[in-house]
Amino acid sequence: MRVLVQRCWGPRPVGGGPSGRPIPQWRALAGLGGFPGGEDGRAVRVREKPPWRVLFFGTDHFARETLRALHAARENKEEELIEKLEVVTVPSPSPKGLPVKQYAVQSQLPVYEWPDVGSGEYDVGVLASFGRLLSEALILKFPYGILNVHPSCLPRWRGPAPIIHTVLHGDTVTGVTIMQIRPNRFDVGPILKQETIPVPPKSTAKELEAVLSRLGANMLISVLKNLPESLSNGRQQPAEGVTHAPKISAGTSCIKWEEQTSEQIIRLHRAIGTIIPLQTLWMDNTIKLLDLVEVNSSVLTDPKLRGQPVFPGSVIYHKQSQILLVCCKDGWVGVRSVMLKKTLTATDFYNGYLHPWYQNDSQAQPSQCRFQTLRLPTKKKQGKKNCCYATVH
Repeated sequence: MRVLVQRCWGPRPVGGGPSGRPIPQWRALAGLGGFPGGEDGRAVRVREKPPWRVLFFGTDHFARETLRALHAARENKEEELIEKLEVVTVPSPSPKGLPVKQYAVQSQLPVYEWPDVGSGEYDVGVLASFGRLLSEALILKFPYGILNVHPSCLPRWRGPAPIIHTVLHGDTVTGVTIMQIRPNRFDVGPILKQETIPVPPKSTAKELEAVLSRLGANMLISVLKNLPESLSNGRQQPAEGVTHAPKISAGTSCIKWEEQTSEQIIRLHRAIGTIIPLQTLWMDNTIKLLDLVEVNSSVLTDPKLRGQPVFPGSVIYHKQSQILLVCCKDGWVGVRSVMLKKTLTATDFYNGYLHPWYQNDSQAQPSQCRFQTLRLPTKKKQGKKNCCYATVH
C-alpha cells in the first residue's frame, strides 16, 4: 500500500511547508524544512512499510559490515525488508577501492563514486563512516531521510575517529547510535536508537571496531523494520556530555617520553598502532615501535633496574623477558619489536645497536642510551576539506 508522505508520521505537525502543508515532526527535528521529491512542493508517494529501496553511503571496514547486513536482508526474500540496494563510496588511490567498494563489486551491487549519487528513486539513505557533509537538497531526495550508523554513544565522540578516541581515552563503556543526518553538519542529528556495551579490557581500536560494526549493523536492521515508528520516536541529543573525535595525524604517533605516562603510551598504541606505528628517535634516526606491552611487576623488581640513573626515554634490554624497557614519565613500557631500516625483535635491536654502542663507549652511563621525542615538521594549514572517517584496519 502506498500513501502520501504526510500520512506516514501521525497527526503531529510542526510548522508549515510549501503550499501550507504541515512539516512532519521528525523532519523538523532533523532540521529539514522541505518535503521529499521535487522543489515545487508536490507530494511524493512513498512506502508506508517495507520493502525499502536503500542507497548506502560508506567507505571502510566498519561501513562494510553495515552494507553486508543490508545485502543479506535484500537477499532474504522471506522477510522482504530491502527491495533495492545501491552504493555510494569515495575515490581511492587503490585500484581495488575501499572495503565498501570491494564488497559492492563482489556482490554485484551498483556503485557510484561521490559526488555522483545516481539518479534512482529510494525510500531511505543509510550512511556509515562516509565523512562527507550532505546537503539538504540531497537528504530531501529520500522520503525517510538518511540514517547514520555511528560507533559511539552520542553526543560523546562526535567526529571522524570515535573508536580511536574511545580507546585512547580509556573509556570503559561505548556503543552505537543510529541517528538522522542533519544537513551540512556531522553527528548532531536526532537519535533513533542507541545501545551501550562495556569496552573489552585491553582491546585495540581494530578489535573494538569489529565488535561495534556487528552491533551497529544489527541495530540498523531493527530500525528499518519499524522505520516510521523509529522516526516518530526520535529524540534530540543531550546538550551535556559533548566531546569531539578529530582525525588522527602522524604527529599523534610521536611518543613524548617526558610527558606521557606508561598507561597513556599503551593506550596510544592500542588506539592507533595498526594505522600509524608509534615513533621516536634513536641516535637521530626515526624508529617505529611495532609491538608495545605493559611491563610485568616481576620485571620491575629486577635489581638491574635499580640503583642506576635513568631518564624518560632511557632504554634497557631485559634479557629474561626479551623486551626493551623504555622509561617514561611515571615508569616503564615494554617494546617487543621495532622498525629501523627493517623489522627487528628486541633481541635483534640489542645485538645490533645497544650492545655495540656500549662496547664502543664502555664508560657511557645507561642514562645516555635513550629514545628521544620525534618532532615532525608542521605542515601549513590548507583549505578546509571533508575527510573520510579514520579507519582502524
